[in-house]
Amino acid sequence: MQILFFITGLLLVFVLGYAASYNRKGIKLKPILIMLAAQIVLTFLLLNTGFGVAVISAISQTFSKLMELAISGVDFVFGGLENAKASTFFLDVLLPIIFISVLIGILNHFKILPFIIKYVGLVLSKLNGMGKLENYIAVSSAFLGQSEVFLTTKKQLGLVSKRRLYTLCTSAMSAVSVSIVGAYMTMLEPKYVVIAIVLNILSALIIANIINPYSLEEEGDQLIVEEEKVRPSFFQMISDSIMDGLKVAIIVAAMLIGFIALINFINFLFTIIFHVSFETILGYIFSPVAFLMGVPLGEAAKAGSIMATKMVTNEFVAMLNFQGIAKGLSDRTVAIVSVFLVSFANFSSVGIITGSVRALQEKQGEQVAKFGMKLLLGSTLASILSATVIGLFIGW
Repeated sequence: MQILFFITGLLLVFVLGYAASYNRKGIKLKPILIMLAAQIVLTFLLLNTGFGVAVISAISQTFSKLMELAISGVDFVFGGLENAKASTFFLDVLLPIIFISVLIGILNHFKILPFIIKYVGLVLSKLNGMGKLENYIAVSSAFLGQSEVFLTTKKQLGLVSKRRLYTLCTSAMSAVSVSIVGAYMTMLEPKYVVIAIVLNILSALIIANIINPYSLEEEGDQLIVEEEKVRPSFFQMISDSIMDGLKVAIIVAAMLIGFIALINFINFLFTIIFHVSFETILGYIFSPVAFLMGVPLGEAAKAGSIMATKMVTNEFVAMLNFQGIAKGLSDRTVAIVSVFLVSFANFSSVGIITGSVRALQEKQGEQVAKFGMKLLLGSTLASILSATVIGLFIGW
């Protein structure tokens, strides 16, 4: 049964991607099949081997300990503000982002993270035959996030074609930032967060190969990574990282306040006018997609509602809603929906990507704005593909 729905999920992704393709005749099956095979092998290793289970366990425990240490700092400043025996989302989930941001800053400062990103990207480029820049952006997006990743390739960003730009932006929207991975792990099963990060790197490149095939012969396969001209001191870097983490925490908090209130308002209006909530309607609209991905029919509407909520708001809102219903769903649905949620594929991210690119290269930002809806489609298909792959290994 898993194989059947793996096939239906793949067909859904490939049919929609093919329909939206810029150049259907230019689609190359070989790199797509190689990356799909790599996804299957990696997922099998992570879920079904002693080594894979140990890796996921180590990563999960590491982030759990980091969140615990981060909360110790939060408690020192805000201790006593929490309700007894209750968890405050801003204090326990968002503010620890500051500490994780500091750790990322340290890894960057000592060139450890750039080294990992560069050489993982190079290995990946040998595997899929795509450009060094494409693979660098795909890998670095998983560490740095959708906005910061373009800062390291600012000069080259202004030189790439609009087709190549689409691929870079799809990778950025299909990834997540390591700084908020710990927050995700407080709301989803950590193993699915880890697997989603790995799968999304390849899923974004697979979808880009379908929607946006092109040749690098004209531009050349070159990677120009910019380094800071004036390297800040260690303690200046710590201070900057702390402020960056605080900005992320506050922005996420503001987005949650606005979007949750807006969704509740829309639900209120729909209930009065149509006697059914907006989220229920979204659930039925997206239920066929969830079913084709492998979600059991009886749970497809609930899963579809969560998926739609992520797309129209953001992943945090969807994860919070998912927490409330996950215990009543099968392990298969939990796995598929969890992996789907771990990415930046939503409407608001289109604006973030557009603004980030425009701030660095105004003309390229205008190009991103023009293909914004197709960018949302591509990154959403990447999430569907990753979720479909995990479904191959979770029984009914």
